[in-house]
Amino acid sequence: MNLNLIQQIAIYALPVIFAITLHEAAHGYAAKHFGDKTAYMLGRISLNPLRHIDPVGTILVPLLILLTSKLLGGGAILFGWAKPVPVNFNQLRDPKRDMFWVAAAGPAANLAMAIFWAFVIKMAMVLPASYFSQPLAMMGQAGVLINAVLMVLNLLPLPPLDGGRIAVSLLPHRLAYRFAMIEPYGLMILLVLMFSGLLGAILWPFINLVISLLAWVFGIY
Repeated sequence: MNLNLIQQIAIYALPVIFAITLHEAAHGYAAKHFGDKTAYMLGRISLNPLRHIDPVGTILVPLLILLTSKLLGGGAILFGWAKPVPVNFNQLRDPKRDMFWVAAAGPAANLAMAIFWAFVIKMAMVLPASYFSQPLAMMGQAGVLINAVLMVLNLLPLPPLDGGRIAVSLLPHRLAYRFAMIEPYGLMILLVLMFSGLLGAILWPFINLVISLLAWVFGIY
């Protein structure tokens, strides 16, 4: 089914918003569990997307990527970000150890949402055909894709991405300190990788693996 831009936005809107905002909420829940109540006191531990939406990262950037992909024929990695949930790692009961779980909570939330959207696709396939079944299946496909992308992207071992914080948590103290010093340059490195095409070359095999595994488990696609 060929979709115009408005239809494509309608299909992707809910999966993108919840993929990005629940990712951040998961960090806040994990931080509170391990002793840091910063996000809780600021009202950021919430499943309400309005508390997490960043006008640029949650709406404008994904919209521009969708538009560019539509005009140029696809291939771009659809991603975005929400307002980062504030985490004071010094408030965690064991900062170095607990950093692992706080960082991993975001990608874990994306995995859970990818599984949910795969289930939506399965339901759309087995329910009687109706006016809503195909759009529902397409929304499920969008949900699986965006959550697989965000999970794999955030597991890239580059501070300040979640994978970078996970690496800092696992490395010996001296190496962890040196590796953490990359963080101020992390965004610049990520942009260079993205515009050079290396980011896609690194991520797409893993993204496709996640999607293929979900397709196999649920018997979809």
